[in-house]
Amino acid sequence: MKKLADYTIPFVGLKLGKHQYEYGINKEFFEHFEYDEFNDANVKIDLLFEKKTTMMELTFRATGTVNVNCDLTNEPYDQPIDSELFLVVKFGEEFNDDNEDLLILPHGEYEINVQQYIYELIVLSVPLKRVHPGVEDGSLESEVLDKLEELSTEHNENEDEIDPRWDKLKNLLND
Repeated sequence: MKKLADYTIPFVGLKLGKHQYEYGINKEFFEHFEYDEFNDANVKIDLLFEKKTTMMELTFRATGTVNVNCDLTNEPYDQPIDSELFLVVKFGEEFNDDNEDLLILPHGEYEINVQQYIYELIVLSVPLKRVHPGVEDGSLESEVLDKLEELSTEHNENEDEIDPRWDKLKNLLND
């Protein structure tokens, strides 16, 4: 995947200490990753980049919303995003990103690209089951919800009738 230049931080020329970066993330960012689960995105990333003598510490904070479809009704809604990621960057013999909290860059590296970490932070902060807030509080009017309600009441009415075959099986337990 091609690295986006806006998310590359050249750390060689930076002084020791803390540095602030801000990124505005929208739908085009996710299109770069070929991720189409979001209808739209409006997320602000605050990155605190702390350069130390032997390592760097990056603290990402994501706040905003992503527009997704509800898993029950397929109605679009804005899912709030509010999460953090802490990453330690050290230097070693070769590149290693096996640990999610630690990145090892080879000696002589002079920049770091943070686009993958931003992408993962936002995608992983969306719940696995996406439920429209209107479904939870009962205020959403939807044909899908009406149909689900109709089918569930039909099923409940049929539960009162017991299949006679079950009675025969129950008799086996009593024998």
